Amino acid sequence: MIKRTRTEISKCIIHKVANKYNSGQNAFSESLVRFDEESYELLLPFLLKPFGAVTQSYRFSHHADVRLNEINKYSSDIFEDDSNEVFIEHSKNIVNHLYEQSNSANIKTGDVIVAYFEGIEYKDVLTEAVGIFKIESKVDFFQTYQDDDSFDVVVQKGISTKRLDKGCLILNSSDTEGTVVLSVDNNQYDAQYWIKNFLSVKYADDRNLHTQNYLEMCKEFSEEVIKPEFGKQEQSNFLANTVDYFKEHESVDYHNFKDEIFEETKHKDLFEDYKQHFEKLNDVLIRNNFEVSDVVLKKEKSKFKTEIKLDTNIQIKIDVDAPDASAEYLEQGYDEEKKMKFYKVYYNTEK
Repeated sequence: MIKRTRTEISKCIIHKVANKYNSGQNAFSESLVRFDEESYELLLPFLLKPFGAVTQSYRFSHHADVRLNEINKYSSDIFEDDSNEVFIEHSKNIVNHLYEQSNSANIKTGDVIVAYFEGIEYKDVLTEAVGIFKIESKVDFFQTYQDDDSFDVVVQKGISTKRLDKGCLILNSSDTEGTVVLSVDNNQYDAQYWIKNFLSVKYADDRNLHTQNYLEMCKEFSEEVIKPEFGKQEQSNFLANTVDYFKEHESVDYHNFKDEIFEETKHKDLFEDYKQHFEKLNDVLIRNNFEVSDVVLKKEKSKFKTEIKLDTNIQIKIDVDAPDASAEYLEQGYDEEKKMKFYKVYYNTEK
């Protein structure tokens, strides 16, 4: 989603956020971080690398006026006035706003890094970004030290550079829907806390969202309707055919999809009924026509479960990218002598 080849951190500050539920107190820095070369070279990729794999973006939301969204206002002020004083003041406001969302004992305390980036590349354009990162977990590591004429070891806690817990980038870039926001959350113990309550953002209304919603609907339809009604093999066939349709078409037409995927009218009716159920249950609109997002297709198809698990401790895994494999090379039957069902698998060589 972004490129960081020419990105630099121009401002950075670290605070500590407490838990409001437990009546904790935040701790604030009064000055910016002074990096040495080694720490800077470690911190920059640690903060930004996770966003290179992000496929979807968000936009700020608010029930009355999006300009009243706290994070939207603080980041906008920083973009308009890039002085250190404004940056430090609003970095504290950001931490206080995060603190106000910790209404559960499960919300973890931690370090909050607020940074101002220059030279981030988004859609082939260089721009600035305000980054907010929460470090929730720390790891144990050994530290050696010299004591008189020998060396000893002590266990200390520190931040691992392998994984960022939570983070967002507010880009100084917007479209008709508003300011572009990117987010990562690797500790999703409370899905509402970071995305909904703190950032108050929603997915951008684009091909990424439309593709995701449609594929999620198909996955749930296969699990809730096809699998119990027609069996696991038919479920795998449907998922593989769905992936194949998305791969072969640059855009999805809902009616054409039904005609190509389903042979019988009753199956089309079941799909139509489930579409309405899914929209109502999830409060989403499934578009009848939209362009396919290849990056979202790649991500979502990995969630499709095409394994057939048998009670005899045998599993058959069907490739979701091979829509004809199950129908052509897998047969189901019943053995009268053993009084058991069976699958017959055809193949030429083992791999």
